Amino acid sequence: MRAVGILGGMGPAAGADFVRLFVQACTRHLQGQGLPVHDQAYPEHWLVQLPMPDRTQALRSDPQSPAGPAAHLLQGAGRLAALGVRSVALACNTAHAWHGQIQALFPQLRVLHIAQQTALYLKAGGARQALVLATDGTYDSGLYDAALADCGIAALRPGPAGRARLMQGIYEGVKQGDMPLAVQCFGEALAPLLQRHGAVPVIMGCTEIPLALPQASQARGAELVDPAWILACALAQDAYAH
Repeated sequence: MRAVGILGGMGPAAGADFVRLFVQACTRHLQGQGLPVHDQAYPEHWLVQLPMPDRTQALRSDPQSPAGPAAHLLQGAGRLAALGVRSVALACNTAHAWHGQIQALFPQLRVLHIAQQTALYLKAGGARQALVLATDGTYDSGLYDAALADCGIAALRPGPAGRARLMQGIYEGVKQGDMPLAVQCFGEALAPLLQRHGAVPVIMGCTEIPLALPQASQARGAELVDPAWILACALAQDAYAH
């Protein structure tokens, strides 16, 4: 087994939840291989939670500001590298705007890419279109547009009103601990998209969204895709790779 790392703090609840997803992914791997499941069967894994400056604000002002997330992300990756991890997952979609910079500075690490992993997952399932629910920063960076296009999948986005509801649910809801507000906002953002586009996969492209959207009545019956789960499974595969 290989030591792996999780770079979190974006926000802390999403980072902590990613550890849960990773452990679940490890359990599924062990069961799928017919291996016994016990404490010693799980790989060494490290979580670094740093108080990260807001990613969306940074992308809209100065992505390389010394006070911005870039320096903090590189610091966190450096700590994981010093611990001897081989692969790293970023527990934040928007933070992948700095993915290339992290990978270039730490070539000894395999920095997994959440959008690329998600696009490959959807391609394997035969998807041709997918709704992307995300932060303004993720939309502005084109993170999912590029990854999905590489796999022949069209990215569908909400309009300004829907994006505003998503941002409200993320920042005033999940990040401030108001989960009922988050459920309401995410559900109201999703409903008109499903009416317009029909039954297409829904990418929950912010690690806060899966913490609330599945509880929304508007999401019942929808094909919700959790990139954090897909990324956790990829990290588990790396951890057990020979």
